[in-house]
Amino acid sequence: MTVVKVIEVVGESQKNWTDAVQNAVREACQTLRGITGVEIYNLTANVQNGQIVEYKANVKLAFPVEHRGPENPGL
Repeated sequence: MTVVKVIEVVGESQKNWTDAVQNAVREACQTLRGITGVEIYNLTANVQNGQIVEYKANVKLAFPVEHRGPENPGL
């Protein structure tokens, strides 16, 4: 049986929301193994002088929980 954990993170970009989502996934992959899905649930932006200067994407990332056992002794 597989158990999946879901965490929430915020990605940021000066380009666009797609890049903000990519940044969130890329950064999370630095410390999480096996991300299997992403849910984008909120898009926001910072505005200065009438221009968008930063895009933000709130995302939920899903990954399988690794169980302790002989095959994963360090967990």
